[in-house]
Amino acid sequence: MADRPTSVLFCCDHNAVRSPMAEGILKQQFGRSIYVQSVGVRHDQEIDGFAIQVCSEVGVELARHRSRSFEEMSEWGDNLDAFDLIVALSPASLRHAHELTRNSAVEVLYWPIMDPTGLAEGREERLEHYRTARDQILKHIKELFGTA
Repeated sequence: MADRPTSVLFCCDHNAVRSPMAEGILKQQFGRSIYVQSVGVRHDQEIDGFAIQVCSEVGVELARHRSRSFEEMSEWGDNLDAFDLIVALSPASLRHAHELTRNSAVEVLYWPIMDPTGLAEGREERLEHYRTARDQILKHIKELFGTA
């Protein structure tokens, strides 16, 4: 990507699985050269343990992540207009991002990453679904941002 964004916001439904994974992976890849945050449509869950596990497998630390919603982000004074790019990882977050940015010049992208929660019964099978989501996010990041 010739003109790499300097600030990126990832969003999904709960800010507990996909968007924290994307935030952590992008931070790992680019450090402080890109300002990265993540948010959910709702804040009704904390970071998912399976997300922490599969990200630790690739050297991404998520255990300290604290989930937040678009509403909390606004209450804390964060402005969506300050981001160069918003990447939605779920249909609900895409709709929400479009609603909140319809009067601004922020670019909004959609990466259709399947929510891995509840897709399997056993631990190993669940982890495989989370790994698939992680790897899809990693692939999109490499395609859009290149390498550091």
